[in-house]
Amino acid sequence: MFPVKESNKSRLIGKLRYWWGWVVVSLLLLVFAPGLIIVYRFKKKRDGFFAWCDWGARIWLKSCGAQVKVKGMENLEEGREYVFISNHRSYLDTASLYVYAGRRIGLVAKKELLKVPIFGYGMAIANVIAIDRSNPERARKSMEKAHQIMDDGYSFGVFAEGTRAMPGEVLPFKKGAIHLALQTQAPIIPVAFTNTDKLMGKRTGVTYPGTIEMVLLPPIETKGKNAKDDLMDLLNETRSAVANVLIAREKKLLN
Repeated sequence: MFPVKESNKSRLIGKLRYWWGWVVVSLLLLVFAPGLIIVYRFKKKRDGFFAWCDWGARIWLKSCGAQVKVKGMENLEEGREYVFISNHRSYLDTASLYVYAGRRIGLVAKKELLKVPIFGYGMAIANVIAIDRSNPERARKSMEKAHQIMDDGYSFGVFAEGTRAMPGEVLPFKKGAIHLALQTQAPIIPVAFTNTDKLMGKRTGVTYPGTIEMVLLPPIETKGKNAKDDLMDLLNETRSAVANVLIAREKKLLN
């Protein structure tokens, strides 16, 4: 757990911006999403739908006052698919990873999102997989679906903590993302998000404008490795790579 400074910005304005962000999401879902879902539901080629999803995510980030600074794009090799494994401290992480990963990606999300009107129905079209971690069999089937998506030429993004961490916190990483990387033999790209907990932290109910830092770290190869011998080593290596960036960032802020 890293210490997080209390923001000196107005909480009232932060609360108003927070709720404005959700108004924007609601308008995007009500105005644009229904027609797009109808048009693309039975289309095999969905590039147009992904472009609209990118646009919507960018509009939402902008409404929150968030700019995204990406480091480490040089670590991605052209023509390769990756499993992006990230920490998770804010809703802002999800939109940022989807838009700025440098790849067309699918995402793993909580099963509760299936209950969101319109959005839940459109998740499958956007390659967003709902996972029920309380049911091992359903969770396994969800990861099999993610495997199929990667076989179709997409990369995949997973927030390995399984939920948003509290500001300044790094939770243990779950094994599902590592299993996916091993099954597909795709390299892992550890992703470290910093500052999102200060802009829209869990249970804060406020949103402040600022810059999201998204760091794509060097790939961790999985080729020739297996779950029995290598899973925990890969899990620890991935989490350590992310945690080291977060620790370095917090030390810099404290100095």
